[in-house]
Amino acid sequence: MTDDFPEMPDFDPKRTRRSVRRGLARTTSSVLTVLLALALVATHGSALVQQRGDRERRMMDVLGTAFKLYNPAYQVTVGACCETTPVSMSFEVGASPTRAIGGFWPGGGDTYRITQDFFGRVSGHLPLGHTANTRLSLALFGMGGSLAPKEQVRKVLGRLPERLNTLAAVEFAAPLDEAGLIGFLKEARTCPDKVVYERRTGSLPIVWGDTFWSPPLAEGEEDTFGERACGEQLADFRAWVGLLREHDDANLRSFDLSLARLRKAAGDGLAYGYVDQLSSVAELRKLIEDPRVRTIRLADVTFDLDRP
Repeated sequence: MTDDFPEMPDFDPKRTRRSVRRGLARTTSSVLTVLLALALVATHGSALVQQRGDRERRMMDVLGTAFKLYNPAYQVTVGACCETTPVSMSFEVGASPTRAIGGFWPGGGDTYRITQDFFGRVSGHLPLGHTANTRLSLALFGMGGSLAPKEQVRKVLGRLPERLNTLAAVEFAAPLDEAGLIGFLKEARTCPDKVVYERRTGSLPIVWGDTFWSPPLAEGEEDTFGERACGEQLADFRAWVGLLREHDDANLRSFDLSLARLRKAAGDGLAYGYVDQLSSVAELRKLIEDPRVRTIRLADVTFDLDRP
């Protein structure tokens, strides 16, 4: 009986090495494909988890608005949402120092990124805030303090050309409710960008602006923003505070805020002053004589070189 097995070929080292290389290449390729697929699934899955429901919109509403409250001496614009990684979501904000309106618009300003981690907590160092130290932020710091008595303000205003436009923090002798504020602004013929809803001497108070946040319009509802009276912004402030939940408090504290302070300020609805970008020196000279005004702190003036 004879064996039917073919003869074994002679051992060829070159062919063996080529076979081993092909096997390793196939194995490596398969492993890399699997790893890439897992990475894509993890990234896409993480993005889906982080973007679930209205999480993106809420991050913009809460953190974007909190950043504006954190920087009342700046004009802040919030960019589009969101850049998502497997472990975080972020968006950009632009901020430039608030200046007096009229004459010229100075350049400047920077772009910053606000980031929250996978678990919804603000991460990284937040820019600006109480460290900004612009003249307006220092003026807001001083509200409620003993600086800038009326006589001193009169002397400063008396040295300036009356047609100069100004940026000033106007402080009331006693806080005004919404109706009182609207009536005061109507008499003063000014329409401030921001209203101070807290007296917190030595720190930045809670300041709310017309462009900070407004509730989304319902289907078919018309925007009535242009029909509002000057100073009629308390409803938006209260609506935004109403969005906040207990778990937001940790993030708010990153912006030097707290739920308790915000809820009290919104509930009280009292205006302690406002930021005025529209009044001239001549108008402030009249305003400082109003008994309802405790003091005025100048933060900026601007001059139109083209005026005769």
